[in-house]
Amino acid sequence: MMKSRKNQSAVEFFILIGVLLFIFLIFLYLFQGNLFEKTEKRKDDMVRETALSIQNEISLASEASDGYMRTFEIPSTLLGSNYEANITSGFVYVRTSDGSHAISLPVLNITGDLRISTNTIKKVNGIIYLNP
Repeated sequence: MMKSRKNQSAVEFFILIGVLLFIFLIFLYLFQGNLFEKTEKRKDDMVRETALSIQNEISLASEASDGYMRTFEIPSTLLGSNYEANITSGFVYVRTSDGSHAISLPVLNITGDLRISTNTIKKVNGIIYLNP
């Protein structure tokens, strides 16, 4: 009779451990999924912020008087991800290298190319030059 109770206690103990481990794994899974979503949202926000920053720099230059010159930087990576940024046909395009995050915003026509580093923008005779 005594041996039966010990066996029953051992079985109950292992069932309890199994249930607790299962609950722990469910919480871990939910936490990991939430963390992934937050990281993806932050990347979307960083892509949007970078594009808005470029758009604002061009807008500021267009509203300034001739002789305006300013240096601005855009980050080399977005949360550790490589990305591309360029200005084509009146739009600024910012896109992560894997293509999972992208945005395009309208900008005024400019002369020059955008760099993923330090950029110089100037306005001469009503024309906006980027990295002349």
